[in-house]
Amino acid sequence: MAEYKAIRGHTIRTIAGDPSPLVTGDIWYSSTAKKIRGAKIAAGAWASGGNLTAAKHSPGGAGTQTAALCMGGITTETVGQSEEYNGSSWTEGNDLNTALAYMTGIGIQTAALAVGGTSASTVVQSYDGTDWSEGTALNTGRGIAGGAGTQTAGLIFGGGEPQIDNTESWNGSAWTEVADLSGVRMGHAGFGTTNTAAICAGGRPSPPVADLDLSETWNGTSWTEGNNLNTSRRFLAGSGSTTAGIVFGGVKTPSETKQAVTEAYDGTSWAEVADMATARMAESATSSPSTLSLAFGGQTPLSNATEEWTQAAAASSFTSS
Repeated sequence: MAEYKAIRGHTIRTIAGDPSPLVTGDIWYSSTAKKIRGAKIAAGAWASGGNLTAAKHSPGGAGTQTAALCMGGITTETVGQSEEYNGSSWTEGNDLNTALAYMTGIGIQTAALAVGGTSASTVVQSYDGTDWSEGTALNTGRGIAGGAGTQTAGLIFGGGEPQIDNTESWNGSAWTEVADLSGVRMGHAGFGTTNTAAICAGGRPSPPVADLDLSETWNGTSWTEGNNLNTSRRFLAGSGSTTAGIVFGGVKTPSETKQAVTEAYDGTSWAEVADMATARMAESATSSPSTLSLAFGGQTPLSNATEEWTQAAAASSFTSS
């Protein structure tokens, strides 16, 4: 069995009390409690954030909880509006060059991509924190797709309608078709930190007989089926990495009931955690991390509401058995 030093690179330290800040995975000996203690992820919760400047559904999303980007979407019509979030309020910025909804957001607030969109668009738009510019078009047009990665190392997969299983990888200059998903789908959640590590979860196949609970992991070469979601649904959102992710919201057949269900992913399994305050579908989300996610917009019906997900580290003592 490996020793702690071999895994972490140092021996267990002794401190009075607990360290600050807590870092998930750290272990220490508390001279105050006279126990070995560690930091783990605690239960998370949703809280209200600042409202979007306009109610909309099906926008693209990127960034972090304190530096988010909302792009396009549908109010009473398809809009090109983009908005930036600073952790408490949204401010309108420069518009997209092409007004679209159902696009896939990739990246951070100051370096983002809006990929594809309404019907089967091949349009890619790039954001530098101030202005939008036209980027290299997709090989295969799509909307309602999953995405992951960064402005220079992105991934887009699936989408429709009609639904496709096609995956394209972006290296900062060109889109390249790579291995397909296990089946066609649209309206799924997608997240991941790079174009070599992503998760695809939920969605709807073709023909649309039922929503999916299927999740798949991308390793840069191929997709591998993993453990299923607890609740099958489509038009859900997600954020995080292949070892720490979260998905939320959506709509479920056959009742077409909007969902508030939130599920967290630890790299192997999905577990239901705290529900959103408002059930919604076709919302958008920030890219990362899963412990500080952001959900905004969607159909409840039409919403401008923002919810902030926080799941901090907590200290606990080890017990013998």
